[in-house]
Amino acid sequence: FLDNSNSTTNISYCSANATICNGNSCVTPDDNFNQILNVVLSTVLTILLALVMFSMGCNVNIHKFWGHIKRPWGIFVGFLCQFGIMPLTGFVLSLIFNVLPAQAVAVLIMGCCPGGTSSNILAYWIDGDMDLSISMTTCSTLLALGMMPLCLFVYTKMWTDTESIVIPYDSIGISLVALVIPVSVGIFVNHKWPQKAKIILKAGSITGLALILIVAVVGGILYKGSWIISPQLWIVGTIFPAAGYSLGFLLARIAGQSWQRCRTVALETGMQNTQLCTTIVQLSFTSEQLALMFTFPLIYSIFQIVFALIFVGGKSQISSTILIALLLVFIPWGPEIMRQLGIQKYNIK
Repeated sequence: FLDNSNSTTNISYCSANATICNGNSCVTPDDNFNQILNVVLSTVLTILLALVMFSMGCNVNIHKFWGHIKRPWGIFVGFLCQFGIMPLTGFVLSLIFNVLPAQAVAVLIMGCCPGGTSSNILAYWIDGDMDLSISMTTCSTLLALGMMPLCLFVYTKMWTDTESIVIPYDSIGISLVALVIPVSVGIFVNHKWPQKAKIILKAGSITGLALILIVAVVGGILYKGSWIISPQLWIVGTIFPAAGYSLGFLLARIAGQSWQRCRTVALETGMQNTQLCTTIVQLSFTSEQLALMFTFPLIYSIFQIVFALIFVGGKSQISSTILIALLLVFIPWGPEIMRQLGIQKYNIK
């Protein structure tokens, strides 16, 4: 870069680490450490995640799994939560907190994403229905091929041209393959060698929980320069996953599902595929827009993990109580909280 240290005499100096000098033009080597680290970690984490999903498959009973497919009431409830509650919640939060248009689009993209594989790992730790969890994740990822464009068309029209949003169908397909193949192998192992499957499951569940924490920490380090954002976006990123967990639990309970299935549906609803959201944002918007919206997937990812770990620590009936408590806090008291914060509703012109 050019360093004009004396503008009156028009004398220019090259930086000490410049590699090319041509007259007044100096070029320093690009610092691509973060880019290389990102690629390496993404590759390693993808392999580890596949192994973890293989271990999760070792806890799936093929007959129960097939029962969910043949009688998909639980899957249907999850579908309503995933592509009904989450996009609508994102839309309402964006209006209430009056976030910038680019940020509102990021919130809605997150709300329209399918469930993430982290929910399967956490479903094991809260004593959820693993057969339902994996069948819901598989179905939501498959249905996302059609539902994501539809939901984005419906909800983002007031903020952006829907055609500008690029849906990475290849990434969705890869996510589906990375889920189905390892889980299928795990189901086969559980069917043929149930005792060995238990050992694999125990090791994989611990690795998976550690992996979730590593992803959160690494994301915060890699993108540490992106954390200066508006308070409204922080608030939306905190409320959104909590609302997803709570409303998913409520709808499942209204539908007459068991406590175990309610916890599972809650996790599948609030635990979004944040990697897919990040990919869509990067593919669809300019660098200026990314500066406003790129941090939101990171915020959502952190708080969805924080709330999920609370449920993991609580386990079973206690985690169900926490979900109900969140519902009681965020639904009745939401308007009062917003009034205290002095937040005005979005004015649609």
